[in-house]
Amino acid sequence: MSRLLLAALLWLAALPAFAQARQQDDAAPLQFRDAAEEARFHALTEQLRCVMCQNQSLADSNALIALQLRREVLALMRAGKSDEDIQRYLVQRYGEFVLYKPRLSGRTLLLWAGPVLVLLAGAGVVAALVRRRRQADPIPEDPSQEW
Repeated sequence: MSRLLLAALLWLAALPAFAQARQQDDAAPLQFRDAAEEARFHALTEQLRCVMCQNQSLADSNALIALQLRREVLALMRAGKSDEDIQRYLVQRYGEFVLYKPRLSGRTLLLWAGPVLVLLAGAGVVAALVRRRRQADPIPEDPSQEW
């Protein structure tokens, strides 16, 4: 019984080493066939967002899922898929969020028009406040004040 317990404890202690070895294997640099493939890969991964980091491109992220997605993008490129096919595949899998520049559609209309609407609403509030202050009675001047 004690040997079985010892074996189980050793196996549990070794698990993090196995996980780290797999992660280091995933972090190995990608090998490109030629400069054109590398340029296309970098251009494409700059247009895609890391689904975990959310504020980094797929090319810039060091998250494990980003490493896996970069490998998947390269595999799709080598399978003969176009950039649009690869983007469409990732959008089906992760949603429009994966694109840095989402397509203009009914679902993303607020995303595209939102900043303009917020800017117009802010300008309207500022204009209303200025108009209200101009209409208010001015403060009478007090000659006894020296400032």
